[in-house]
Amino acid sequence: MRVIIAIILSAAALAACTPETGTSAEVTGSIDNCARKLYSQYNPKDLKQCVAVCITCERGVVTTCSTACTLRGAQ
Repeated sequence: MRVIIAIILSAAALAACTPETGTSAEVTGSIDNCARKLYSQYNPKDLKQCVAVCITCERGVVTTCSTACTLRGAQ
């Protein structure tokens, strides 16, 4: 009986972890559009552009945006 309950709980936990369909594409699309509005030739590898887009389009702060852009390879 305990094994069945454990399996059911594990399945419920794994089902909760799956991403919603379409959400990531919508977010990515809106960020891309916002970046194009700020920079006609947006280069995500340019640290200044990346941070500006992160702050404006993703509503981030300088510290987290700078770290995120650096981790994505911006210089």
